[in-house]
Parts: sequence; structure tokens; C-alpha cells
Amino acid sequence: MAGGGDELKLLGMWASPFVLRVRLALSFKGLSYKYVEEDLRNKSDLLLSSNPTNKKVPVLIHNGKPICESQIIVQYIDEAFSSTSPALLPADPYERSLVRFWAAFIDDKLLTTWLETSKAKTEEEKVEGLKETFAAFETLEAAFKECSMGKPFFGGDSVGYLDITFGGLLAFVHAAEARHGIRFVDASRCPLLANWVERFGELDATKAVMPDISRLVDYANTREAKAAAADASN
Repeated sequence: MAGGGDELKLLGMWASPFVLRVRLALSFKGLSYKYVEEDLRNKSDLLLSSNPTNKKVPVLIHNGKPICESQIIVQYIDEAFSSTSPALLPADPYERSLVRFWAAFIDDKLLTTWLETSKAKTEEEKVEGLKETFAAFETLEAAFKECSMGKPFFGGDSVGYLDITFGGLLAFVHAAEARHGIRFVDASRCPLLANWVERFGELDATKAVMPDISRLVDYANTREAKAAAADASN
């Protein structure tokens, strides 16, 4: 629970992996907060005033002060509520730099490559994109081995910053697998990550905030159909 006098409000959108990342951090920390669902086609005055630069979710408002960008918010939560277990970031400066490096890899390489592949126009682009996406997951497999040191989570014995960072993508990986029939985290290529996916998904704090996969599939299919219709009319 948030400490006395702490007021937390999260501005989000249910189908955002970045919002889910923050909700996971709050869930694992056991912090109570008010969740405000935003209509991104008609953004609230509160969102626009809280994040006037990017006008995006998530935004965490702590005692009236807004914090933006998911990775920054998760770090803030860990620092502002440092007395609340688990600690998400390591205490050792080198280990902390290591998990920040891999968190940047998840967003800048793995997620970016995956999204670009989903937008591929030709079969050749799709094949090349999938090759790069699988390679990124295999690199993350090696990172798990390095960071976990043979323990259950990226954070070791308990969930840490990288578990939260990658965990925010987990529902969307499952939805993409359901839509396209492709196993992105396949036990034959990434056995450690595949085991982690099962382990992380079974935690109560994960289940408490994870969106429904079928709803995500329907949402993605609807968006794709609307985009295709818009392209056809141009």
C-alpha cells in the first residue's frame, strides 16, 4: 500500500504495453492507486496538462506531480517507495547499469524490430523482419542467463526491473502469437525465456493486471481492418 499521504493516480489505456509495465510495477510493489482510462482520440485535459510534451500515456501522478515515460515511471516507483519490497533495481551500481542497458535493448531493439516486422508490406520484408525479431529474443535469452545467474527471474530470486520491463510486453506477445500462429518465445530457441514466461505469468501480481488476450486479439484485428480500409480508400 502507498504510505500515508501518498496519492497515486495512473493515466493509461488498457491496450498499451507501456501502461501495463507501470501497472505491473505498482502491483508487485503492492501500491494502491486510482486508474484513469484515457480515450486517446479525445485526450483529457488532465493528460494534456500532465504530459504536454508528448501527450501520451502512461502518466503517473504522485501527490499532484506527474511522471512520464514507462521506464522512468518504474524507476521512480522503485525509488519513491524504496522501503516497499521487492526492490526492482539492484543496489550495486554496475548491476544497475546492466539492467538499464538491457531494458533499453528491449525497447530500442526487440520491440522496435517486432513492430516494424508487423508493418512489413512484402513477404521478403516479413521474412527478414522475423529473422531479426527471433535474433532479438535469442539475445534477450542470453541476457536472462547473465542477469538471473541461474535463478527464477531476471532480478534473481524475486521480480526485478527487467522482469517488469519485458513483462509489460508479455500479453502482447501472446496476442501476436494467437493472431499469426508464430511462437516468438519458443522453447527450442529460448528455453530460459520460455520457462520465465510461464513462471512470470503464474504470479498473482501479474494476473491481477494482465489484460485479456482474446480482447487484445480482437482489438488488434479491428485496428488492422480499419487501417486496411483507410489504405483502400486512398
